[in-house]
Amino acid sequence: MNKEEDYLMKLTKIESTIEGLQQQQKKIANKIKILLSEKEELQHQHHLFKIRNRPDISEWVDKKCEWSVQVLAILNEKFKFKSFRSKQLAAINATLSKKDVLLLMPTGGGKSLVYQLPALITKRLTLVVSPLISLIEDQLMALKKLGIEANTLNASSSKEDKKHVHSSMTDGNSKLRLLYVTPEWVAKSKTFMTYMQKCFDKGYLDRIVIDEVHCCSTWGHDFRKEYNFLGFFKSMFPGVPILGLTATATMSILVDIQNMLSLQDALIITAPFNRPNLYYKVVRKPPDKTDCLEAIEKLLKHKYKDQSGIIYTSTIKDCEEISDSLKSRGLKVNCYHAQLKAEHKKVIHERWMQNKYQAVIATIAFGMGIDKPDVRFVIHHSVPKSMESLYQESGRAGRDGNNADCVLMFSLSDVLRNVSMASSKAEEKYAKSILEYCLDQAHCRRALIAEHFEDTWRQTDCDKMCDHCKYKKVTSSYDVSTALKDILALVEAASMKGVKLTLNKLITAWFETGTKDLRISTVKKPNCTKEQAEHIVGWLILKEYLNIDKGYTMYTTIAYIQRGSNDISNGKVIMPFTSNIGYPRVPDAIDIDSSDDPVVEPVMKKIKKNVSV
Repeated sequence: MNKEEDYLMKLTKIESTIEGLQQQQKKIANKIKILLSEKEELQHQHHLFKIRNRPDISEWVDKKCEWSVQVLAILNEKFKFKSFRSKQLAAINATLSKKDVLLLMPTGGGKSLVYQLPALITKRLTLVVSPLISLIEDQLMALKKLGIEANTLNASSSKEDKKHVHSSMTDGNSKLRLLYVTPEWVAKSKTFMTYMQKCFDKGYLDRIVIDEVHCCSTWGHDFRKEYNFLGFFKSMFPGVPILGLTATATMSILVDIQNMLSLQDALIITAPFNRPNLYYKVVRKPPDKTDCLEAIEKLLKHKYKDQSGIIYTSTIKDCEEISDSLKSRGLKVNCYHAQLKAEHKKVIHERWMQNKYQAVIATIAFGMGIDKPDVRFVIHHSVPKSMESLYQESGRAGRDGNNADCVLMFSLSDVLRNVSMASSKAEEKYAKSILEYCLDQAHCRRALIAEHFEDTWRQTDCDKMCDHCKYKKVTSSYDVSTALKDILALVEAASMKGVKLTLNKLITAWFETGTKDLRISTVKKPNCTKEQAEHIVGWLILKEYLNIDKGYTMYTTIAYIQRGSNDISNGKVIMPFTSNIGYPRVPDAIDIDSSDDPVVEPVMKKIKKNVSV
């Protein structure tokens, strides 16, 4: 063997050894990845266990503190309340004891009082991080009426305003009790953070409040990346208690919040989600725009005459069109969305608060913290993107404790649009959770909400305050195997022609209307209404027999129906239906002459238990 062969042999041996070690390294890396994932899941489950088995908070309610007499005096004299709502006193005592607190309380449950009242006890500065300027302005208006000194800093603040606030932050004699900022301001204003440090160093910073704290979590329905910057508060201001507030967070999201904000030892206080004075119902959204507007017009002119409310829609275009159309019909309404100038939004908000407008037609921009006590109705003209959004937005009704209606106008097209516009698997999941709520034809609406938020539920908690409990329905099982096979045949036949089916194209082909190119001879018109057919398609999507494929144009996204991951070869596909399939149409579902709904007459033929469906 010559020297060259010897070199080559040694190189080959080394390369072989390296390759073997690299293979082992990959296996070890994969094993470590698996173990880290298992560790993370175990830690998550451990945190969940600790939250669900947390100590009773009654000690914080019953605790006699040096401030107890003063707290009650301020509650009565300044805020004009005779008593505390559920869990408010526990949270107040805990935060005044410098305990970190995460408070989960329903919309309208009185979260603001939990930090506003303590600010008057300790008489130092409370920093409130709030996600929307409109929400901050709403809070400042309310505090001004109460004679409580509060202010805000944001991009539109003048130099004089900034100078005044900065001076107040470091002045021991200042009467400034509450300072509101957005998370963006915390992240971007170095000058502000310099004054925050000075305020802390002088001992003038009493607590930090993070409102809508669920925005911290990437698992939440309303995640905002700016909230990521708030994780430094605990290390930057040691000893300053943090109070996180939210109306919409599951236990998993609370665990995520604890980790992000370093609040593992925080006291977690949860108030019941149930709002007993709110009546929940789902009605069919008329597919024709004119019919839909007429339905809303009847509601505002008759059932809700001289009553205040909010009508939520999903797009700025719909918001403006509905507002203009209702105005032309003689109704006092106006629109509210993110593209309006700040001063314009403020005027609309104030006029609505003064009942100069009966209703605001709004996108989600008219959102967190809107606090008008006498809102008698919240109508979702478009299906919201999540159960959290539904709960939060409908929760703006009935804050005075009197009965109010929460009406969701259901359209499968709305849900599919939400799914197609989802930017993550989590958002798709949220959109499908609201689909499940809408399609459910028998279970208590409030029980479905409680189940979603992992809240305890008792049958008596509803007291006929939802459409299903007020009007009992008999549920039967129906075989929709043939319906599914027909839908899949239409989808596959269209695909062979290079065509993807939207919901509208699928339904028209199934009912043998529209273009003949999409029909096939083996699929006959189903023995049901188009509304029932959409219900079937929605249910099949929910159960993953069908799936949504996203398409993109220059202007929008499109939802296409395609085969799902669930296999039908294992047997029949059985779907639960009630004796009154589908949804009452809006005018039929609401008695315009009284405050009660009449018994809803069936508007669809009953689907037969056979394969002709």
